Amino acid sequence: MPFDNISLYPLLRKQIFMIRSFLLSFIFIHAFFSFAHSQKLRKADKEIIAELQTDINYLTNDKLEGRRSGTAGEKLASDYIIADFAKAGLKPMGDSGTWLQRFEIYDGRDISRSVFTINNSALLLNTEFFPLPFSATGKVEGSPAVALQESGSPWFYDLKEAIEALQSNPHFDLNKFLREKTKQFAGKGASAVIFYNSSKTEDGIVFDPAEGIRAEKIPALYVTRAGRKKYLKDISQTLDVEIDVQMEERKRWGHNILGYMDNGAPYTVIIGAHYDHLGFGEDGNSLYRGTEKMIHPGADDNASGVAGMVELARLLKKTKNPKTNYLFIAFSGEESGLIGSKHFTEYPTLPLSKISYMMNLDMIGRLNDSTHSLTIGGYGTSPQWADLINSAMNKKLFILNVDSSGTGPSDHTSFYLKSIPVLFFFTGIHSDYHKPTDQADKINYPGELQVIKLIYAITQKMDGTNKPVFTKTRDRQFGVAPAFNVTLGIMPDYSFPGSGLRIDAISEGRPAEKAGLRTGDIITRLGDYSVISLQTYMDALSKFNRDDQTTVVFLRGNEEMKAAVQFK
Repeated sequence: MPFDNISLYPLLRKQIFMIRSFLLSFIFIHAFFSFAHSQKLRKADKEIIAELQTDINYLTNDKLEGRRSGTAGEKLASDYIIADFAKAGLKPMGDSGTWLQRFEIYDGRDISRSVFTINNSALLLNTEFFPLPFSATGKVEGSPAVALQESGSPWFYDLKEAIEALQSNPHFDLNKFLREKTKQFAGKGASAVIFYNSSKTEDGIVFDPAEGIRAEKIPALYVTRAGRKKYLKDISQTLDVEIDVQMEERKRWGHNILGYMDNGAPYTVIIGAHYDHLGFGEDGNSLYRGTEKMIHPGADDNASGVAGMVELARLLKKTKNPKTNYLFIAFSGEESGLIGSKHFTEYPTLPLSKISYMMNLDMIGRLNDSTHSLTIGGYGTSPQWADLINSAMNKKLFILNVDSSGTGPSDHTSFYLKSIPVLFFFTGIHSDYHKPTDQADKINYPGELQVIKLIYAITQKMDGTNKPVFTKTRDRQFGVAPAFNVTLGIMPDYSFPGSGLRIDAISEGRPAEKAGLRTGDIITRLGDYSVISLQTYMDALSKFNRDDQTTVVFLRGNEEMKAAVQFK
C-alpha cells in the first residue's frame, strides 16, 4: 500500500482500516504457532501453503531489491509472476497480446549536466553548488562583482538576513522567499541569481528532483557552505562566471501484468494485487529511520496479495463449469500513487462495461490469531455485498471489520472511481509496515490460506449472477491528517509532472465539490499561497483552519478560473 502523500502522517491512512490495535510481535508469533497446530490441514491446503511460501520467498529475495517500479527488481518479479500465470493456464491480456501493460512514471529531473564555473574553476555539483528547483535552464555568462547588482549581469545574494528572520519567525517560508527574490531580480534585469548563506545557521536548502515545479525566467543557483568558503570569501571581488543549467525530465516505466481466464461468459471479474514495493526506500515513502541503506522486501505489502491472487487463479482454473471470466492483474506503481491501476482503468484491455466487479488483495498475510480481525473494504459499493459476505464468512475464523467506502490507499480505488463495485481484503497494519523488517518469515501462512478460501467462496457464490449494482459511497476525506485542520476533499494525481496540483478525484460534499472544482482541474493557488507542487499544496493547506474562507485558483484546460472555498 502507498502512503497518502497529502498526509504528513501517512501511517494513519492505513490505521483507518484497523479497529483493533496490533499486538506485540512476540504475541503474534505465539498466536501463529497456536493457529498452525490447532488446524487440521488437508493435503491440498498444505500444498497451497507451500506454494504461498515459495512465491513470497522469491518475491522478497534480496536480488529483487524491493521490487521498486521500473527497476530490474520489478522485471525479475514480473517474469516470475508471468510464469505463474502461464502455469495456471491464463492467457496474456496486456498490450498487443503480451502479458504486460507499460506505463510511464515521472522520476524527477536530472541536473547532472549542469555546470557552474567561477574564474574558470568548475564547482562540484551537489557538493559546492546546485540549481534550485525552480531555476530556468540555459546558459549565462558575466563578470559581476559579488557586492554589486547590475542589469544584464548575474546577481549574488546573501541569505544571512533571511536565515535570521527564519529563526525568529516560524511562519517564514524560505523556499517561497527564494522564488520571490528570483522573480523580483529577473524583473530588475538580473540575468541569473546566485544565492549563498554566510551565516553560521544551516538553512536546509536542497534540490528535490521529484518535484515538478514551474520554472522562473532566469537561472537560480545555490552555492553551498563548502563552495562559499572556497570561492566567495571576498565579497568585494569581481568574478568571471559561466552558468549552464540543464534539467532533463527523467522517466521510468512500470508494468502491469495481465492474465485472462476466458470462460466464454458475458462479464469478467478482476482480481488484483500490486507487486511493487519500496526498493531501498529512495522515493521517501519508507518508515525506516536507520542510516544504513536497506532493502524493503515487502512480504506482507504486497507479496502476500500477489501470492494469494496466483492461488486464486489456480483454484478458479480447477472449478467446473464456471460462468464468469476472470482477469488477474498484478499492478505496479501502486506505491507511487496507484499509477498502474489508474493506467489500466484509463486504457483498459477489455471494455470497462464488461467488468462485473473488482477484488483487491493488499496485505493479507498477517491475520492475527488472537483477534482474527479481517477488514473488507468497499462493503458499501454494492447492495449485494452484505448478504453475500455474511453467507460466505466463517465466523469461527474471522472477526469481520467492514469499511463501506470504495476509496482507500490501494488499487481498488481506481476501479471504484469508474463506478465499478469493489471489495478490498486486508488483515491489518503492523509494526513492520514500510520497513525492511517486513519479511517472509513473519507471514501467517495458515491465516492467509483462510483469507484465500473466503475470497474463493465469494467468487463461487457470485458465479453466473448478474453484474452487481454499483452504489456510490461516502468517500473518505482525501488528505485528512492531524497536521491539517481542514481538507479540500480531493485526491491528487500523483503521476502529474507539471506545475500545480492536478485533481484525480473529488469527495462528494467536501469543499472542492461545493466550490465547483472538477477532476482534471490543476490547482495553482490557495488563498495567498502558490501551489506549484504536492509539497507546496500541503504547506498551503496547513495555513487554514475550520470555517476559514479563501479563494482557489485553478486551470481548467487553458483557462484560469477562481472559486470561493469554505472550509468546514
